[in-house]
Amino acid sequence: MKVVVVGDAGLDVVARHEGPIVHGGDSRSRVRLAGGGAGANTAVWLAEAGVETTLVARVGDDAGGRTVRAELEAAGVSCAFAVDGEAPTCVVVVLVDGSGQRSMLPDRGAMARFEPADIDPAVLAGADHLHLSGYVLLDPSSRPAGLAALAAAKEAGLTTSVDPQAAALITDPRAFLADVRGTDLLLPNTEELLALTGSASSSAAKALLDDVGAVVVTAGLDGATWVSADGEVSVPAEEAECVDSTGAGDAFDAGVLAAWLRGSSTVDVLRSGVRLGARAVTKVGAQP
Repeated sequence: MKVVVVGDAGLDVVARHEGPIVHGGDSRSRVRLAGGGAGANTAVWLAEAGVETTLVARVGDDAGGRTVRAELEAAGVSCAFAVDGEAPTCVVVVLVDGSGQRSMLPDRGAMARFEPADIDPAVLAGADHLHLSGYVLLDPSSRPAGLAALAAAKEAGLTTSVDPQAAALITDPRAFLADVRGTDLLLPNTEELLALTGSASSSAAKALLDDVGAVVVTAGLDGATWVSADGEVSVPAEEAECVDSTGAGDAFDAGVLAAWLRGSSTVDVLRSGVRLGARAVTKVGAQP
């Protein structure tokens, strides 16, 4: 089984603060540097789950890009990177409060310049599935490359999945759904489902089945639901101490894809996603 992931790869500067941030002043925190980027996160969790994985992305010709590549390869991910000589590697400042909830300040850097030519058709040879991070589609500058990746995957006979990634960036739901039409799996959280349908109820996902094969909705502490033409299947969340919620959705995606591609039952697919999502929140940083 081989999966190609298309999405951001970069560095996360994770700052954990217990109290409110003092505007114009100092707020003590614990800061660490970690691998990040939604595409890279899912790719590493897939590798952790025993799936042969290649990540397609664009990084800068800088120390950040070299560090990202080295750490991903050490984790078992093959890197099909375009190297940008002008823009820096993606960096995200992640502010994590005392409850483990995160706010992000992203600079996509080189990934904002991701283009169709960065997708080598040879990378898809022998692959079974392509997973696309919605950030690629939701940024007008990289959207053509996201569309090209989906088109190339379908032409090559791969199954496909898309995680919308960011409810706040879905300003035109109809346009986004047109972009992902024909995708096998759409993987929104409840906020993204609300942005796409006007409702956060998992039942609202039925309205998306004209565009995609199935919808897998994550609802945090309320677990996850699979919605398809055959009906709805839900599983509860797993108990876990939330230290840092960064990347939990990316890990969930990896768990779902690993089990789905192996032919597991719908319940086991959801449990696999929930299991990795729960693991992700118990540690600082978005990768295992």
